[in-house]
Amino acid sequence: MPYVQVRDCSIFYEDFGIGDPILFLHSSYSRGIIAFSGQIQPFFHSYRCLMPDFRGHGRTRSENKDWDTPTIADDMAGFLRALDIEKAHLIGYSLGGGVALHLASKHPELVRSIITIGCSGVADPTGADDYEPEALVRNNQDKFIERMKVQNMDAHGGDWQHFLRQSAKDWRLYPRLSDDDWSRLTMPMFCIAGENDPYVPRQALLDIQKRCPQARIWIVPGCSHRPHMPTESVKEVNARMLDFLKSAVPGEQSGS
Repeated sequence: MPYVQVRDCSIFYEDFGIGDPILFLHSSYSRGIIAFSGQIQPFFHSYRCLMPDFRGHGRTRSENKDWDTPTIADDMAGFLRALDIEKAHLIGYSLGGGVALHLASKHPELVRSIITIGCSGVADPTGADDYEPEALVRNNQDKFIERMKVQNMDAHGGDWQHFLRQSAKDWRLYPRLSDDDWSRLTMPMFCIAGENDPYVPRQALLDIQKRCPQARIWIVPGCSHRPHMPTESVKEVNARMLDFLKSAVPGEQSGS
């Protein structure tokens, strides 16, 4: 499997399909291919799909185990440049949605379009305390802890407590964009959230649309925080994302 060196980070990534590149940006408690397993078959027919593991996550290794949304965004800019990709579509889920917004605001020349899933666009600490390592132990979340150990062993080297503290800290602080950052987000955007997502109320997407009038928004009926996953509305979400990508760049063909 391929790795690419960006600063102190050896980034693991999946790379499949042919066509305009899509950079898939995963959530905090996941890694690339796990967060987007439902997108592999529909997307690779028409797009080059890049699914990296972030610093601190999955099979990526780095000297510095500290991470946050802006650091990952800079890593991802370096990742695209290391692969000689001039522009990419971004699809970001949860944390990855915040990474997409930061990446596009700091490096707009690299971004063709943005899709966010389950991302409010603002920092909201609600729920972060429950994911601190001490709280998880206290609440007998043994299975979740074990999953974080195994899923991210290469990245954190067994220090799952540090990983979870970084995740909770980032949850409280990001995404956090300045007015200037928002003003640079002029590329096509599509913001998706589940109707029952506890972290992304409808008003949050309307607020993004006020800042970025070109942004489309969609509240997926009956879904939670992960509407794009096979357990929820994967077929409809994929169809709408592919239609958006086709419209974002005239002449692109939808996947089949």
